[in-house]
Amino acid sequence: MARKTPKKRLLGLFGDFDQAINVIVDIRHYEVPGVSVDNITIKSPIEHPEIEEILGERPCHVSKFSLSGALFGLIFGAFFLAAAQANFLIQPQGGKPVITLTSNLVLMYEMMILFGVLATFVGFLVGSGLMHRRSILDDQMISLDQVGIVIEVEDENIDPVRRLFKKHNVLEIRDREIREQ
Repeated sequence: MARKTPKKRLLGLFGDFDQAINVIVDIRHYEVPGVSVDNITIKSPIEHPEIEEILGERPCHVSKFSLSGALFGLIFGAFFLAAAQANFLIQPQGGKPVITLTSNLVLMYEMMILFGVLATFVGFLVGSGLMHRRSILDDQMISLDQVGIVIEVEDENIDPVRRLFKKHNVLEIRDREIREQ
């Protein structure tokens, strides 16, 4: 059975963070059928580390970007330095190597660090969603003092989510269709 993709996003604005946590706890206890914590995004002006216990671990791919950038830098540095030193018109005299490994190790290490840092920065931008277009479901009150919960749901689960939001004193509910990209 293929899993259905959510059709709408609902944004609930809460004035109290405890009420927003209660919504997530109720979803965690399967009070809304077809909605899991994987479909939830929290928008808040401050960080709430206690919410990670309720939401569970989320994937972080920044370390994969860092590793791939460092490996690319190491390999690219080795080939770049070898290509720069390998002048085929010069014939080595007296057994001296054309490409010396010991003098290139420091430069290869620095290239590894450079590309690792650049890839980490790109991984952060991609992973945090800063490279995506701004969501239509946003409110300036989230920047000030309110907490927003965005839930992706199917059409048949919209009313139970609305009831759950109202049960926990939601200030405002907005919804938008999810466009296929």
